[in-house]
Amino acid sequence: MPLSLAEEQTDLAAAVAEFADRFADILQTRERLDAYGAGGRPPFWEELVDNGLHALHISEARGGQGGSVLDTAVVVEEFGRRLVPGPYVATMLASAAVAGAAECKASAQGLDVFAGGATGALVMADPAVRAVAAGDGWTLHGSVGVPSLLSAEWLVIGFDDGAGSRYALVDAESAGVSKVPGTCTDLTRDAGTLVLDGLAIGADAVLAGLGAAHVESLQAGLLAAEAAGVMRWAVEAATDYAKIREQFGTPIGSFQAVKHKCANLLIASELATAAAWSALVALGQDPDQQALAAGSAIEAAIVPSVDALTEAVTIFGGIGYTWEHDAHLYLRRAIAAAAQVAPARARATALGRVALELDRRIDIELPDEDPAFRERIGKLLDEAAALANEHDGGRWNTRGTRRTFLAENGLAAPHWPAPYGLGASPAEQVVIAQEYARRDLLQPSSVIGEWAMPTILAYGSDEVKDQFALPTLRGELIWCQLFSEPGAGSDLAGLSTRAAKIDGGWELKGQKVWTSGAHEADWGICLARTDVDAPKHRGLSYFLVDMRSKGVVVRPLTQSTGDAEFNEVFLDDVFVPDAYLLGEPGQGWRITATTLQNERTQISSGVSAGTEESLRRLIREGGYTGSADEAFAALGGIVAVSSAIGALNLRETLRQVNGLQPGVGSSLAKVAHARLSRRAATEVLQLAGPATLFTQSPADAVTGLLGVPQVLIGGGTVEIQLNVIAERILGLPRG
Repeated sequence: MPLSLAEEQTDLAAAVAEFADRFADILQTRERLDAYGAGGRPPFWEELVDNGLHALHISEARGGQGGSVLDTAVVVEEFGRRLVPGPYVATMLASAAVAGAAECKASAQGLDVFAGGATGALVMADPAVRAVAAGDGWTLHGSVGVPSLLSAEWLVIGFDDGAGSRYALVDAESAGVSKVPGTCTDLTRDAGTLVLDGLAIGADAVLAGLGAAHVESLQAGLLAAEAAGVMRWAVEAATDYAKIREQFGTPIGSFQAVKHKCANLLIASELATAAAWSALVALGQDPDQQALAAGSAIEAAIVPSVDALTEAVTIFGGIGYTWEHDAHLYLRRAIAAAAQVAPARARATALGRVALELDRRIDIELPDEDPAFRERIGKLLDEAAALANEHDGGRWNTRGTRRTFLAENGLAAPHWPAPYGLGASPAEQVVIAQEYARRDLLQPSSVIGEWAMPTILAYGSDEVKDQFALPTLRGELIWCQLFSEPGAGSDLAGLSTRAAKIDGGWELKGQKVWTSGAHEADWGICLARTDVDAPKHRGLSYFLVDMRSKGVVVRPLTQSTGDAEFNEVFLDDVFVPDAYLLGEPGQGWRITATTLQNERTQISSGVSAGTEESLRRLIREGGYTGSADEAFAALGGIVAVSSAIGALNLRETLRQVNGLQPGVGSSLAKVAHARLSRRAATEVLQLAGPATLFTQSPADAVTGLLGVPQVLIGGGTVEIQLNVIAERILGLPRG
């Protein structure tokens, strides 16, 4: 999905795509590659300025459109997707940096020239540039490579004056400024070496209040937005090619290996988009939050874009490796962007140091919020906070406790319909979550019940709803899910448990396996075959099973970790009354989709907390081998992706709040989370070193890795999920 989350931004992206088709088509770009390398304004620059695309983030008072940097990022993303040539991104980096400064002489001048259509470039503070104090200003000396330098008419130059980073607005024709041409890796743009030989910087040229954290987050966010656009092209072009290119008489997109490549491209693209968005919305936050967001954008968007484009070439095959194919032009752009944020390992180390005690946090601002609703929720939660929240022997003591109060006031599952919930809209759910967080309260979870109850509320009778809803919310009932079988794991349609109709109900016979929590569950949701002659998907029905019924035998399975959370469940002529058949016989597959969607959404939510905790603990306790920099670099890499997954999930919420169609984020986040869990556990194991010879290793390194298969398999294996993404989201043919 694109960067835009609001209707206005979606319309903007469509207008930008039309502009690119008219004035910067890829064929036109190819014809002028030599010219773009020489610098200067591209032929379409006047039209771009006339359309206001250069000044979306500049205030109306200074001649701009009065929008935000996020609006500009929508253009950057679409231009990346269309490989629009020229100095647009470099100019936006420079002008957005100026717009982020406090009101001063330099910012006023900069906004005026950029609103007028001037081109520019941002020169990040670099040790290669030295600042020497001179009166009330400085002189700058040194040289550094700068993208789009030859095209830049104005420069925003960063330098360290000994007390911190400053940024100054400089006319590119100033004395002491030289541009040495070079051939840019990105053939659609120019690049050069900026040589500063005593460039005088007066106090009036300094952009007041412009901090390094803001500029670094801005650079990471806009470059990540471009990387997201480039990766979107890779997904679309490679998938389209896989649908029509045939080998052995069939489209290559029907081969599982190619499907997985395309699905992985989509996951990488969506994480990049989320990371770019996170960096841009962090611009108004504190420096540590900006650092987290910028690091995530670099590690989860800019750097991976190079690998994503390389992977796309492998899907195109030999044709993708030719000069005539566009793939290498996109790959070159990705490489050029990655070069601007190098060295990546040093940045990951810095990110890890910030992330040791800090999680990425994004506060959602809601349009047209009802203050009375927030006030009402706040008062109820204040009452709840004053109540005890006792927990005895694995079950909630519900008498007069906080959980009972929350359940009976619709706050345990506020999205459920009344009288069990509040029927809360997506925006209202956000308000409720914020009010919980402000009081440091946890919203109760009924675990499997959160997957089962939406199905029961959708298909159960009123009596069944009343029987289960509030007791489940109060914690009085524990649920398990009787789906997987020894011969049917991810292939639920292939299960063999039978349900035969008898007087007053049904008789179930079969075996279930990998059933989490069955040994302590009161009830189970069960899929069984009621019509053996119907096609696999059509012969299934959905039952509610009392786990204390005669004929139910539960046998715990000891896992490789030594725990016994899973179980085998044997159903030996178990009687289920008619009232506990949900829907009609044969509707089980359709009804199950409700449960599975709730399951996968639940599994993939909240992934920015927990994935990296073992690694944090290892570092805090000093239980790692090797250098501290290696440990922090590992943590930085994990936190970067974890933050991107969290942002991806949050964007799904915002899409609902803004009334847009649901995206594909939750399906992709499940795969990304599983892989990240594996990566994090591996990092802990490697850093713990020789200590893993013993079971009692630092940060439970051995146990953590032994538990990874549960994450990779639960809720549908990664490979099955990749097939689903490829076929149902990307539209690739079945094999």
